[in-house]
Amino acid sequence: MPAKNVEKIYKVNAVYHAYNRGVEKRKIFLDDQDYRVFLHLLKYYLSAAGKGTPHPITTTGKLNLIRPRPLKNLNREVELIAYCLMPNHYHLLLKQTTIDGMTKLLRRVATTYSLYFNRRYKRVGYLFQGRYKAVRIEDQAGLLQLSCYIHLNPKGLEQMTRCDLVTYPYSSYPYFLRLKTADWLHPEEILTLTSHYKDFVEQSPSEQEDSLW
Repeated sequence: MPAKNVEKIYKVNAVYHAYNRGVEKRKIFLDDQDYRVFLHLLKYYLSAAGKGTPHPITTTGKLNLIRPRPLKNLNREVELIAYCLMPNHYHLLLKQTTIDGMTKLLRRVATTYSLYFNRRYKRVGYLFQGRYKAVRIEDQAGLLQLSCYIHLNPKGLEQMTRCDLVTYPYSSYPYFLRLKTADWLHPEEILTLTSHYKDFVEQSPSEQEDSLW
């Protein structure tokens, strides 16, 4: 039986909501370093290519690798619009400019992050619950609403309020409010749709993450 919410045919210049969680719903981020390694991988793959860029696993991940495999830059093949990392899952809003840009990015991030996680915590086996899920976003209204849904995810954490969303360190929300900038993130894809993004998010009803799985 086909998995729920898995796009079978990918298209060029299409936008997708990609997400996955830990196998058996386990946590895939146990502390700040884990979150930063995952984000560093996204930055490494999606920033403009530069010589001598240190490997995320040996720097942020603080692991010694013998001849670490170079990570190929993908910034001309896929763009990251929004993201949110949660203790046991992640959400990414991606626009691929080649037919397999998203697949390349998510496979490489998952493989490299799993290597880091398993070595750090001395475990073996799969970290993620199978292949990532991907849903194509086909209209501007859906794109705006989905970005809001992604940024509201931390609201489900204990003692989180909507005011705390701005300071949650593992979300692209501060970039949408122009509090941060990064060349590997492209919030303008959504910010051109509204001049009051913060109001839109704060006035939107939150949803339960379990509805996706």
